[in-house]
Amino acid sequence: MEFKDYYDILGVKPEATEAEIKVAYRKLARKYHPDKNKDAGAEEKFKAINEANEVLRDQEKRRAYDELRAGGYRGGEQFRPPPGWGQSHGFDFGGDGGGDFSDFFESLFGRGGAGPRAGAPRARRGGDVHAHVQIDLQTAFDGGRTRLALQDSSGGERVLEVKIPAGIQPGQVIRLAGQGHAGMGGAPNGDLLLEVGIRDDARFRLDGRNVLHVLPIAPWEAALGATVPVPTLAGTVDLRIPAGSQSGRKLRLKGRGLPGAHPGDQLVELSIRAPVADNDAQRSAYESLRDQFADYDPRH
Repeated sequence: MEFKDYYDILGVKPEATEAEIKVAYRKLARKYHPDKNKDAGAEEKFKAINEANEVLRDQEKRRAYDELRAGGYRGGEQFRPPPGWGQSHGFDFGGDGGGDFSDFFESLFGRGGAGPRAGAPRARRGGDVHAHVQIDLQTAFDGGRTRLALQDSSGGERVLEVKIPAGIQPGQVIRLAGQGHAGMGGAPNGDLLLEVGIRDDARFRLDGRNVLHVLPIAPWEAALGATVPVPTLAGTVDLRIPAGSQSGRKLRLKGRGLPGAHPGDQLVELSIRAPVADNDAQRSAYESLRDQFADYDPRH
């Protein structure tokens, strides 16, 4: 069998951090997922990416693999593990790896099932399934439940109800245990990993846990100050606008962003809107204002 360079498969350096490995895996998994990429070889590439991630995200497997790789093995070279290598490193070959993995992986970390009878299927944990779910910003704030339709391997459809925790952010993953591919030989099913996306909102823009809202105000509210109603994800609140405010000024509503251990804030950006003069009295009012501020140059 050939030696697999898992770092090369994920496109990371051997000294890569857990966070760097996670980012690289997610990027490649999205690119080569069979549901999105129909190119020849994409499915095999996706399996190789999952296998590399299975090893490098696990501290024990990664430590053992690094020890083996330090012996000078390179990807594509013929390889045979040293006798008793897996057991000597604490791998019991009882379905620890899981998923649809290569002979190389199983020779190092387990073949699933100890001593099956002749002809019996090997016990093997089902592979994980990766999918995406889109929610609106209000659901991300409140939490709740959403329905998700998934196609199974037989072409049928199953509908799952997914619990969304309050304060979830884009890119976070919800794990549904046992909702992945079926296990073999009595081994457990894999998990369903749902990456969360948040749809654009007409009122708010998300920035981490903070939310931004652009608030239209009248010129006199900006000049004289006012208290005006402002929408938030938790309902409408009154906001005091300081006298002399300008367009683009941001006012902060503490703790009005997404909830969490450190809740976000809502930033309210002021946008001054001048009304249209529709009659002589209104035009006269603007002319009087112009005369009163004859020395004011907004472009200075």
